[in-house]
Amino acid sequence: MRTRTKVIIGVGILALLVAAAGLSTTTRRASGIEVRMEAVDTRDLVATVTASGNVRARRKVDISSDISARVTQLLIDEGEDVQEGQILLRLDPTRYQATVNRSQANLSQSEASVTQARANLLRAQREAERMASLRARDSLLVSRQDVENAQTDLDVQQSLVEASQFGVYQAQAALEEAQDQLSKTIIRAPMSGRVTRLNVEQGETVIVGTMNNPGSLVLTVSDLSVMEVVLEVDETDVPEIALGDNANVELDAFPDLEFPGVVSEIGNSAIRPPSQAAGTGQTPTIDFEVVVTLSSPEVELRPDLSATAEVITETRDDQLSIPIIALTLRDEEQDEGSDESADNGASDATPDPIEGVFVVRDGRVTFTPVTVGIAGQEYFEVLSGLALGDTVVSGPYQVVRTLEDGDAVQPDEGSDTDEGSDGANGS
Repeated sequence: MRTRTKVIIGVGILALLVAAAGLSTTTRRASGIEVRMEAVDTRDLVATVTASGNVRARRKVDISSDISARVTQLLIDEGEDVQEGQILLRLDPTRYQATVNRSQANLSQSEASVTQARANLLRAQREAERMASLRARDSLLVSRQDVENAQTDLDVQQSLVEASQFGVYQAQAALEEAQDQLSKTIIRAPMSGRVTRLNVEQGETVIVGTMNNPGSLVLTVSDLSVMEVVLEVDETDVPEIALGDNANVELDAFPDLEFPGVVSEIGNSAIRPPSQAAGTGQTPTIDFEVVVTLSSPEVELRPDLSATAEVITETRDDQLSIPIIALTLRDEEQDEGSDESADNGASDATPDPIEGVFVVRDGRVTFTPVTVGIAGQEYFEVLSGLALGDTVVSGPYQVVRTLEDGDAVQPDEGSDTDEGSDGANGS
């Protein structure tokens, strides 16, 4: 068989297949496209914002050491309940006790210097008085210079007494500082709670934090009586959340329980500012911190548990609603005067698409613009455009996107309407 003959036969077969496909589509549209239908009804709707985060205690204290020393006694274990003021651990006091002893000796020396200076002052005072008395009796016995020298010596001794007193104050301050450092070798509980983190063992050396070194985090004491969930909420959802909004929290550790809570804090700045991503070449994700306070959980919770929360932002009772999948967008049809307007130099800007649904009447669909409100889990609130009992196309999604006004439809097995394609009152 010649090649030309084969090509002709192939083209003929392809034309037959295309014609058959077109005929099938035409037949299918003529007999009615199978769609899922649902009647417009009233429902209770709840709009939520979902975010994930972790559990934490509302109040906790991270304890670091103010001095560098070795742990000589560790008196608690992680997970142990402690009371405010309870001794948690002791550090080696040897060096700090020696500093206290040295400061005490310096104070004693300063006090002795004050006593000596006062004695010298008393001697100088007596000498000055004696010289003044002799000068008063007979100016030939004591010269004016001797009187002046005695007075000058009195003034010097007075100044030395004051200087010695200041030395005592300085020694006292040094002693108080040394005693304060010594007291820090004993670490006590700043509040009642539970030791939720313990980072040291007996014999280890803790260090003091500096500008470039955060130092040793010794332990953490948490008050577990009030627990919170810290959520990372996307910037687009934050405006919908308000203080006092109710929330339902699920924890991975307790999959069968739901924990109610209330929004108690909303961050005013991003968790990770955009400036931190500068120079990385990546678009930063802007999340804000939202804190949900749990309401008396029925089980004992631990910090850092993974959590997912649904924050209830809006509620509507007994409102008209349509399935979310039923809502679609269609370009606005040009009116009759659009061509004339274009000829007159009107703008050629593309009109915004219109939100609407396909309403089923007498087995055919009509695109009807609607105004929707809040979105629940599966349904939109209907503000205008539909009436109770109207039947709308609610799926499948691909079919809803390709429907056109006037298409014939028929209900599939999943339709939730008693009237099928003939049902519904006009809106």
